[in-house]
Amino acid sequence: MRKLTSARIAIGRTGGSMLTAERLDFLLAHALARDAVMAPFDEAALAQELNAITGCPPLILNSAAHDRAEYLQRPDLGRQLSPSSRALLTDHAATLPACDIAIIVSDGLSTLAAHTQAAPLLAVLIPLLTHEEWTIAPLTVARHARVAFQDEVGEILRARITLMLLGERPGLGNADSLGAYFTYGPKAGRTDADRNCISNIRAGGLPPADAARKLHLLLSQSRTLAISGVALKDDTAALNGAAVNNLGAGH
Repeated sequence: MRKLTSARIAIGRTGGSMLTAERLDFLLAHALARDAVMAPFDEAALAQELNAITGCPPLILNSAAHDRAEYLQRPDLGRQLSPSSRALLTDHAATLPACDIAIIVSDGLSTLAAHTQAAPLLAVLIPLLTHEEWTIAPLTVARHARVAFQDEVGEILRARITLMLLGERPGLGNADSLGAYFTYGPKAGRTDADRNCISNIRAGGLPPADAARKLHLLLSQSRTLAISGVALKDDTAALNGAAVNNLGAGH
């Protein structure tokens, strides 16, 4: 069983206690998880990395949380734009047409995940969307944001769909996991029932390139059916099969 999972199972014991090696491994994993949450977010460096993918400088935004401590203690502040960022985004949106999708990248609860997984995922996803002539708003990079942050951003940008990539709460053994959340018709008041999520995006879980292809299929369904959340069923396995069959028939 231990060969099939990184979960802490069958770890053994000595008397009533954990083995020393397992205890040290647990403490290390806990420290890595804390570091992933508390590490500084270099939004400028990430924006530069994303600029190399899209050829368009991302807009850097802040949530209403002033610092990391407030972000962790006040989840509500992470769900809304700061006043200055709202004004900046509103002015920026006035120069742009409505779009199919707005993509936001944030540190969330794992700065490590945002820095490690977001760019490789978007490097695969954006060409897939561009090939199908999706209109994509300039990317935004947001500091201290929660999932619902995408609703206000999408509403201001007049986006049909918003996609938010942000670090997930670290586990003991996977501190670099990214989550991808998308919502059709973003606006204030949307709930988690209105969203779809792909989680555990990392090398040891769902690799970023595979997550990008899965997202592409789900986003295409969402755009076609004008739905997301509990109304949108994950038929990507069937769709992948159909794509493979069509590819084989074409050749």
